[in-house]
Amino acid sequence: MRRFFNRSRLLNAALFGGTVAAAATVSLLTPVFSSAVNATLQDSPKALLDEAWQIVNREYVDSTFNQVDWLAVRHELLSASYSSREEAYNALRRALQRLRDPYTRFMDPRQFEVLTSQTSGELSGVGIRLQADEQTGAITVVEPIPNSPAARAGIQVGDRILSIDGVSTEGMTLEEASNRIRGEVGTRIVLRLQRQSEEATDLTLTRARIELPNVHYTLKQEQGTRVGYIRLTEFSAHSAEQMHRAIEDLLSQQVQGFVLDLRGNPGGLLQASIDISRQWLGNGLIVRTVDRYGANERIRANRTALTDLPLVVLVDGSSASSSEILTGALMDNRRATIVGTKTFGKALVQSVHSLSDGSGLAVTIAHYYTPNGTDISQRGITPNVQVNLTDSQRQQLAANPTSVGSQSDPQYVRAIAVLRSTIAAQPARPIPAQRASAPRAPRMSN
Repeated sequence: MRRFFNRSRLLNAALFGGTVAAAATVSLLTPVFSSAVNATLQDSPKALLDEAWQIVNREYVDSTFNQVDWLAVRHELLSASYSSREEAYNALRRALQRLRDPYTRFMDPRQFEVLTSQTSGELSGVGIRLQADEQTGAITVVEPIPNSPAARAGIQVGDRILSIDGVSTEGMTLEEASNRIRGEVGTRIVLRLQRQSEEATDLTLTRARIELPNVHYTLKQEQGTRVGYIRLTEFSAHSAEQMHRAIEDLLSQQVQGFVLDLRGNPGGLLQASIDISRQWLGNGLIVRTVDRYGANERIRANRTALTDLPLVVLVDGSSASSSEILTGALMDNRRATIVGTKTFGKALVQSVHSLSDGSGLAVTIAHYYTPNGTDISQRGITPNVQVNLTDSQRQQLAANPTSVGSQSDPQYVRAIAVLRSTIAAQPARPIPAQRASAPRAPRMSN
């Protein structure tokens, strides 16, 4: 039987823990209809249902479809009548649920657009992160993204958004507010803002294409040790480039070791996890994948590591998928010491497809294994050094995000102790000369 998957197809796949998030489109398969069926399905929601069914039929990792009669499912989908596209969407969701695979799922056009933006690492908007007050529901600014229209206009953390293009935000959900603020590049938007006790003012902004920062880093002085602290929040299309800049910048500041924080990172693009693994790992296997035909794909480091300085990786129960690929590669190759709590435990790869009406479909296409051959599904990766947080500690860190990666963060404190011990056990290294590298990226501290 001809193999359906190939390497480039696999590396464009997406991996997310909890719920799968959409990646850039892997491919768009044309649905296969007979002429009779095609006449019946034309201009009908059934065309979309068969399009989705065909993709699952060709790609799904389990050729038995988890013992589901997938042909019978197609017959059921195409035999039913649908009064609306939403009704057809729900029928497709129910059909996919029969696979008992939460990562193979359908996304309506709005969900697909949001999630595609997530893994593309870009959006079209003004560059602000928002939150809704739990008690009042007020929409406030959490962060203006550096170099965005919002940042250049002087929008600050804590600014309250009263209206968007004249529409009051009172009673508006966070999702609705975000959708109203996003729009086509070059279009204008008017935000009515209020800062603390000051009078409300109207601010006109022009939407732009914005690269979302997934990598936040800073130089830390910890008991005389120069530590490069890097926090990676997601594996998007720009994450490897951002990580490269962070490592180079910190090396130019003569750090003695690194702490890479993957806590809370749900995953993202498989290719990003491979590229970032290669920035830390000079040699060795990164990951092994197995598709529906049992074919193995071994992906290795390629001698392009940026540094061999001591490395500690922080993980927790929300570190999933691509985070676990990176963690497993660094752990099994003894490149890093892992500190924290057990990871999520998702060892599946999804391809993500754009469907003909703008909706999307994520389909599990492969299993993956760590370099030592470990299947982490539903088991996760157990750190070398386990550091549990109390409920009180977790609440304090959640309430004060700036304390993450500080002396108020018990897992970070332990990571620093492990890193300093590793540095002390190594032969003394000469202090490197100032590196001539790309222009320094702005340093951001979480």
